[in-house]
Amino acid sequence: MSTTPSKVLVPADDLRTFSAALLEKAGLSAEHAHTTADVFIWAAQRGVDSHGIARIPAYLELLAKGVANAQAQLKVESTTPAVAVLDADRAPGPVALSAAAEEAIRRARETGISSVGVRRTVHTGAIGYYVSKIAEHGMVGIGFVAGMPNMAYTGVKGAAVATSPLAIAVPAREHAPLLLDMATATVALGRIRQARASGTPLPEGAAATEDGTPTTDPEKAVMPLPLGGAKGSGMSLAFELLTSVLVGAPIFAAFHSDDPAGRKHRQNALLIALDPAAFGSADAFTADVDTTLSALKDLPVADGAGGVYYPGERSAAVAAGRGKNGIPVAPKVWRELTEQGQKLGVALPEVVV
Repeated sequence: MSTTPSKVLVPADDLRTFSAALLEKAGLSAEHAHTTADVFIWAAQRGVDSHGIARIPAYLELLAKGVANAQAQLKVESTTPAVAVLDADRAPGPVALSAAAEEAIRRARETGISSVGVRRTVHTGAIGYYVSKIAEHGMVGIGFVAGMPNMAYTGVKGAAVATSPLAIAVPAREHAPLLLDMATATVALGRIRQARASGTPLPEGAAATEDGTPTTDPEKAVMPLPLGGAKGSGMSLAFELLTSVLVGAPIFAAFHSDDPAGRKHRQNALLIALDPAAFGSADAFTADVDTTLSALKDLPVADGAGGVYYPGERSAAVAAGRGKNGIPVAPKVWRELTEQGQKLGVALPEVVV
């Protein structure tokens, strides 16, 4: 009989150190291991558990199989001050996009606006992390990602486009930054897996069978349907053009071609940094953002609603709570981390409860 508790709380810093140690044992440099762990812990603290430490076993597998390059050599190419392309050399997404965010911030300081494309990375992780880093420097951060087709497209039989995400972070003065982080799918693939494991029916219009037929049966569902039908699938296709095609690394056309190499896992991204100072006064901008967010929160609350919230507000509160009390780890994830720790010779962090 298993003695694994139903709930394990682990201090965020300890979980970050443990995660980084596992990734370093898997071949990443100490710097890249800590960068990747930061992205996992950021997501876990904000309650985005699907992109939190539950991703560690998958990343260890990507590194072990060579899908992700542990010794990647990042290369920045640029022909104009405001634009750059970062060739990731199949580095894990957190490594590549963190570097891209830093590059975008540096360039935007000089040009007022900058964009950095990321070519040939592997699973970007929580894209909200990178635009939030841009917002921490007082700038507006915008990010797009394109990946392997795993979602339906309106009118197409079978998987056609990716569940490509969009994220926007806007700094404020007193309020937590606005953070919109969304996929173009109605539900995440992880939600389908969870429904299958629990035997819970999926919502109407959320998922489809292999041939694209909508279904609520989690046993038959293999892919999500696009958010808003043609709107979501159209956004995904547009993000492929704004990322993959723009940086000279198309995914969509190659995936649907006869070339087996087109099915090789990869992702591309585009990060944009906007410096409010280039548009006028940075202080006036953040003050007006606060005024806007306060005006929203002062609106009458609808019957049955628990309050009025702007994007990112509740996840910021969750982050504060988990930073203080510890990050909850699901039993299945804890077992997987325990196995990986034993396998790689990394001691587990002590739990709070």
